Amino acid sequence: MRKLLLAAALSSLVCTNVGCIIPAYSGDPVRRTQQLLFTSDDLRAAEDEWERIWFLDQPSHMKPYRTHGGII
Repeated sequence: MRKLLLAAALSSLVCTNVGCIIPAYSGDPVRRTQQLLFTSDDLRAAEDEWERIWFLDQPSHMKPYRTHGGII
């Protein structure tokens, strides 16, 4: 019976915990803002790397105007 009550108390403590036990970002607003900026820069760099791998960052060779292919 004691183990059951202990397990119930432990599970209620674990279930009421919101988020992670160890916070990902600092509690200081200035430092947290800096950390969030670094994270977003890393994600932007990952997106640029993905485009580079799949050759999506290459310039377009299509002309903005139509050209007549024949002799005028």
